[in-house]
Amino acid sequence: MNLRKRSRRASAEMHTSAMNDIMFFLMLFFLIASTVTNPNVVKLVLPKSSSGQSISKKTINVSISKDLQYTVDKKPVKVEDLSNTLSGYKSLAKELTIVLSVDKTVAIQDVVQVMDIAQKLNIKMVLATVPK
Repeated sequence: MNLRKRSRRASAEMHTSAMNDIMFFLMLFFLIASTVTNPNVVKLVLPKSSSGQSISKKTINVSISKDLQYTVDKKPVKVEDLSNTLSGYKSLAKELTIVLSVDKTVAIQDVVQVMDIAQKLNIKMVLATVPK
C-alpha cells in the first residue's frame, strides 16, 4: 500500500512585477492629468451683440539701463520727451499698461520719475523682475 500523496500537480503562480509597473504608470498618468485640468472653471457661452465695443489692452515696455538710457518699445527716448511719448501711446489705446524694466543699479529716484509720469497720465504700471 502506497499512501503517499501525489506531488505531480502543477503549482499555480502569478508574477505581479509587470502589474506593479502598470499600476505605477496609471497612477502617474492620473496625477499628471489631474494637475492639467482645472475643475474650478465654469464654461459659459456668452451672448453675441452687434453694438458691443471691444476694449483694447496694450502693453508698452519701458526700460532704464544702468547708463540712464530710456527706451520705449526698443526706441531710445530722452527723459524730457518721455511724457509726450507715453501720452501718444495713451491716445492709441483705451487701457494701457507699462511694463517697467530697470537695471538694479539705477537709483530709485529715476524709477519714481517714470512712475510719476505714468500716474499723471493715468496709466497702469508693472515693475518687471526676475524670479529667484
